[in-house]
Order: sequence, then structure tokens, then C-alpha cells
Amino acid sequence: MSDTRRRVKVYTLNEDRQWDDRGTGHVSSTYVERLKGISLLVRAESDGSLLLESKISPNTAYQKQQDTLIVWSEAENYDLALSFQEKAGCDEIWEKICQVQGKDPSLEITQDPIDESEEERFEEMPETSHLVELPACELARLEEIADLVTSVLSSPIRREKLALALMSEGYIKKLLQLFRTCEDLDNREGLHHLYEIVRGVLFLNKATLFEVMFSDDCIMDVVGCLEYDPALVQPKRHREFLTKTAKFKEVIPITDSELRQKIHQTYRVQYIQDIILPTPSVFEENFLSTLTSFIFFNKVEIVSMLQEDEKFLTEVFAQLTDEATEDGKRRELVNFFKEFCAFSQTLQPQNRDAFFKTLANLGILPALEIIMGMDDLQVRAAATDIFSYLVEFSPSMVREFVMQEPQQAEDDDVLLINLVIKQMICDSDPELGGAVQLMGLLRTLIDPENMLAPTNKTEKTEFLSFFYKYCMHVLTAPLLANTAEERKDLQEEPTNVNPVCPDNFQTAQLLALILELLTFCVEHHTYHIKNYIMNKDLLRRVLVLMNSKHTFLALCALRFMRRIIGLKDEYYNRYIIKGNLFEPVINALLDNGTRYNLLNSAIIELFEFIKVEDIKSLIAHIVDNFYKALESIEYVQTFKGLKGRYEQEKDRQSRGLSRYRRDARSLEDDEEMWFNEDEDEEETEAAVEKRVDEDFPENYGKYMGAKKVKESEDKENLPKRTPTGSFKFTFSHSAGAANGTNSASSKPASSASPASPNGSSGKAAAALPSTPVVKAGLVGLVDYPDDEEDEEEEEEDDEEEMSPRKRPRLGS
Repeated sequence: MSDTRRRVKVYTLNEDRQWDDRGTGHVSSTYVERLKGISLLVRAESDGSLLLESKISPNTAYQKQQDTLIVWSEAENYDLALSFQEKAGCDEIWEKICQVQGKDPSLEITQDPIDESEEERFEEMPETSHLVELPACELARLEEIADLVTSVLSSPIRREKLALALMSEGYIKKLLQLFRTCEDLDNREGLHHLYEIVRGVLFLNKATLFEVMFSDDCIMDVVGCLEYDPALVQPKRHREFLTKTAKFKEVIPITDSELRQKIHQTYRVQYIQDIILPTPSVFEENFLSTLTSFIFFNKVEIVSMLQEDEKFLTEVFAQLTDEATEDGKRRELVNFFKEFCAFSQTLQPQNRDAFFKTLANLGILPALEIIMGMDDLQVRAAATDIFSYLVEFSPSMVREFVMQEPQQAEDDDVLLINLVIKQMICDSDPELGGAVQLMGLLRTLIDPENMLAPTNKTEKTEFLSFFYKYCMHVLTAPLLANTAEERKDLQEEPTNVNPVCPDNFQTAQLLALILELLTFCVEHHTYHIKNYIMNKDLLRRVLVLMNSKHTFLALCALRFMRRIIGLKDEYYNRYIIKGNLFEPVINALLDNGTRYNLLNSAIIELFEFIKVEDIKSLIAHIVDNFYKALESIEYVQTFKGLKGRYEQEKDRQSRGLSRYRRDARSLEDDEEMWFNEDEDEEETEAAVEKRVDEDFPENYGKYMGAKKVKESEDKENLPKRTPTGSFKFTFSHSAGAANGTNSASSKPASSASPASPNGSSGKAAAALPSTPVVKAGLVGLVDYPDDEEDEEEEEEDDEEEMSPRKRPRLGS
């Protein structure tokens, strides 16, 4: 029993004048040798650690508030509070504090908070500062009372004395009786004085005064006094708003009268603080700290009382999910929960955790699943707000729930995450405000960073497998639908064969959000997103958006590709080469012309990254296929740098092949070759070629054949100038079947067959130059053998003679 009485929460006041919860524990008062005195000790109920160790100083001012609070200051700007679970425990500790200080426990405050400067003035002028005498509470003396109240605000000592005087004589209620008299007589001067008096009493910052002023009998008269601001020509009508306009709706009747009274009181006091009272000046900021605390502890109490009333919350959930509930009633129920969750955000973390755990135990997530599938837009919007509070509180709790759904649901469309995705896709707001909020929630749910709980190490694997199996197709549906190469609405227009790119602004915004989420997946979901991109040929579809008239969407598509290349994953690189996926990027660069804008810079940065990181396979592909169109771009050195990297690698490989050929023969063969060079030079070369052919795998021969076919095809596939003057690349491969016929490393055209981008690694390897396996001690032959250089140079010379040099419109 004593444990319950002594159970407390420890609070400290932060710089923003908000109470921070430091933990829950049990308080005791005992002598501490180190502190040389009786001290308050609070040990955490979770692990017994020391939450508070505070010596009861004879000169510290302790205040007892609302029967269960003890508040004091230990140093300048460091306030502490103990909130007791039971009044009896608070009384016990209060008596101990008063015993140490030699005070009467019936008092609400043990000391006057005197700082050094005030103490000096007090010693100099004891006769003027020791007592505050209140004038008689009469109409004729209202001005005198107002002057007195406003004059003491600069002195902490006199504020304390005035507060005690106001409480001891029941002065507040007498003042409010005068207010009713002044209002009946329409005495504006008296009403203006009462405004100053009540405002000044609030600034005394005393909880004991607040308890009187905010009681049911007094609070509306207090609001009435605050309507008559002397600075206003006409008084405000705050009482009319609170009694007639503001309606208190009980979605489920609240049987606890104390709870109902506490809700009314908190709403009205919050209204006074936020609406009626003017914004405090710098010098008045601390005058209302106790008012903020009063509201805060009221809210804690309301949440606790509602949580403990399981019958009330159970009834709310039952009506919320009942199909027979009327739409209007259901809307009110959802709005109640939305307000309830918003209300909880003012609580400290421990209180908030208890609140959401209660909602989870009562079945908030299954209820949300039903509500978000309804047609009522207001209900769905409110449900989305509730869902956002839950995701912010515990993403793991939400993930655990949604992973159990497929076992119970037959249709993927009714899964909670898919309902969220569909609401994002179908957002009717032109600015997509709701979609942006939902995208943030999805990002939180699929972020591996918050899936690292040691209690459930398999959460990441299980949830991502679930998401890619049941939800990813719903997320990418708008993207795939808007980048289809053949659309029904275009079948009647056979001349338009280019992939369609959405020009509707709202659709473009939606696709940008989806791409942002997919880009996040590329960065954080290595295995799952890679398989999905390959299976759906997703990058090709995304790059269709490079044609969009909305530059922000083209940049999103480019950013998606940039993240993929940034991984420096050869699996992705082979996919890009095989599908010739640089073509739309380079076309976008050339179409951009001489405009120096973000798109231009972003594309150049992509190629600069490839150059700096020396991604050899991509460099070779770009130079082999696109350099003729890019070599005239000289305002940056990026493309010349790519060509330089290409030549360096080619030269290095040529030297490596020469060393291999030399090492392939024994010293005797070398000597014999030296002495018989003139006689059998041709025979020696044939022997070396025969040795090379024997040592290298069969696919090298296939690669050499493919390279020759490619060189002959290059003549036909040079960049062609479009009517607008820019280059467009026409390739022999099919856009849908990424077979990479025109890449430097593709199979011979005669043997090429359509290949899906997710083909096996064996197929991928066969379609690309592979490093041969050589014997130990030998240098491996790679992409560019020197015996092909001369042929390439001769053919390039021939091509230049056949076709005049072409330039993109960068200079036009």
C-alpha cells in the first residue's frame, strides 16, 4: 500500500517552459551523509536507478499544488516537480518538508522565493515590502486595486505576498461579484479596471489562485472580465463563443462527472491562454509558466482517466467498426479519436507510450483498416491522421499487424498498406498534400534503420519480403501505366510510336513521389529492389519520363538512375549496358541544347561520377556507342575525360596482351625466333595465335566475332540529326527486349534473341565481355585486344570519309 502512495513521476521544466518527464519511481525522505541533511530520493520502479536526489533546504520555497503536486526550484531556471499517484503520499512528503523547514503543513507554500537582490532590498525596506494591504473590494476603489496588482509584478516577494492576501480573504470571488455589478450598470471604466486586475492576478503565476479562478463557479466571469480590454473599442464576445458556438460533443456519453468537468475546464483554460491573453512580452514570458503547467497536468489526468475507463473506449471501437453505425455518427467517432491522438502528442514519452499501447490492445489497427476502406473522404482523412500517429509511435507495431493480414484476407486490395498506397494515389488535392504525408509514412515503414530491434532480428527480411510480394505492384502501378509503350488510347494513332509521358501536372507530381520512394528503396533495399527492377525492366520504364515537359519529373527519373549507378554494382551495370539505357539520358542532354540549367548539370554530374569512379564497363559502353555525339561538348572536360580513361584502359590491356604473348613462349623459343626472324616470322605469329586460342575460353572467340559484327553495324547506326537539329540514336535492338545488340559487348546479331532483363547470370555473362581464365602467372586478356585497333581506326577513317562530321545542337 505504501508503494502505491509513494509512487511519483519526476518532472523538470525545460527552456521552453514545458515539463519534461524524467521517469516514474518511488519517493522517500531520508538523511544523506554526503549532502549533510534530510533529502528527497526517487528510485526508478523499472531498474531501481536514482532519478532524483534533492536535499530539503531550509530556504527553498516548496509549493503544493492540486493536492498531488509538489513544485520547487533548486537553482536559477531549474524547476522540479513531483506528481503523486495518490493524495495521501503527497501529504506525507509535504509534512516531511514542512517539518524540516519548521513550517505549518496547512500552508500551500513554505517560503518566499527571495533572490539575492530582492533579499538586499527586503533588508533595507522591511516596513514597505513585508506586507501587502488590499484595499476594500468596492467599486470606488477598483482603480486603486488595479494599480496595486500591476505594481507588484516586478517584485517576486510582493507577488507572493499579494497572492497570499488574495487567497486568505476570498478576494477573488468578491472581485467577480463586482464584475457582475459593473456589467449590469454598464460601467465601462470599472470593467476596464477589472480587466487589468484579472490579467495581473493571472500573471501572479500561482496555482492556488488558478484553482479558484478556473472553478466552475468563477471561470466564465474571469473570461468576462478579460473581454473588456481598454485597448478595444468594443468588447470581445468570448463567453458567447464558449457557451453557444463551441459545442461539446459526447460521441459516447461520459458517465464520470469529474472527467467531464476536467475536459470542460482544460478547454476553457487553453482558450484563455491561446486566444484571450495577449502574447506575453520578453519580460512576461515566465509569468504564465504555472498556467502552462496547470493545463499540462490536467491533460495527463484526462488521458489517464480515459485509459482507465475501458468500457468507454471499448464502446467507441465497437460503434466505429459496426456496419450499422450511421455515417454521421461514425464521422464523429473518428474525429474524436483524431482529437484524442492529437491531444496525446502534448504528453511526455512514457505517458504517450501507455496511451498508444492501450489503443493497440483495444484494436485500433483493425478498426483503421475498415475505416480507410470507406467512401467518406472526411472519415478517410481523419483515419490517415490517426495512422500517422501510430506509425510515428511504433513502426514495428504497424508492421507486425500488416504482416499477419495476408493470412486472413483473400484480396490484396484490402491490406492496410495497400489502402494507404491507394489513398496516396487517389489524393484529390491538386497539391497532393495528403499524398506527401502518406509517402512519408510509407517511407518510415519500409526504412530498415528502424527495423533493427534486437528482439526481432528477422523483422527486416520478413517485412521486406511481404512488402515486395503484396504491395510493391500497387505502388508502381501508376508509373508502369503512364510509361507503357503501347496504350489503348494511342492505338488509333499509329504515327505516334514513342513511349507516352504524362504531361498532367498532378500525375507528374504523383509519379515524382513514387520515384522518390523507389529511389529510397534502391539505397536501402539492395536485394529485393534489384530483383524487382530486373523483373519489371523498371529502369527502362522510368527513363521514359526523361521526355516529360515537367523538368522536376525528368530530374526524378535521372536521380533514380544516378542512385543505381552510384551503387557501382556490376549486375546493374550489365543490365544498363544490355538495355542500352543511356540512350534516353543522352538524348535529353542533346535536346536540352545550350541551356545551362539543373537538368544539364545533373546529367553531366552522372557522367562525371562514372569517370571519377572509373567504372570501366560503363565507360567502354558510353565511348563505343555515344562518343561521336558527345565529343563536341567542350564546356566541360567530362566526355574527353571518359575518352581518356577509355584509351588508357585500352592501352593497358594492349600491353598486358603483349606481355602475355611474350611470356607464353620459352626462352629457347625466343632465341630461335630472334635468329630465324626473317625466315619464319609468319610461322611464329601463327604459333602464338594458336597458343592464345588454345589458352582462352570459347566465349572469347564468340566475343571477337560479335565485336566484328558490331563494328560493321556501327556504320549504319551513327547518330542521325532530327528535324530539330539534335541527335537521336536509332538502334537495331527492340526497346521491349533489352538484348543490347548494339552494345560493344553484345552477342552477334545472327544469334541474338530477346532476353528479359532478369535473365540468369549465365546469360548475362554470355552477352558481355568476360575476363578469360588464364594460367597462373599470366596476365589476363580483357576487352580491347591490340590486334583490333588498326581495324577500328581504318573503319573510323572510312566512316569519316563517307559521312561529314555531325555536331549536336549544343552550339546552335
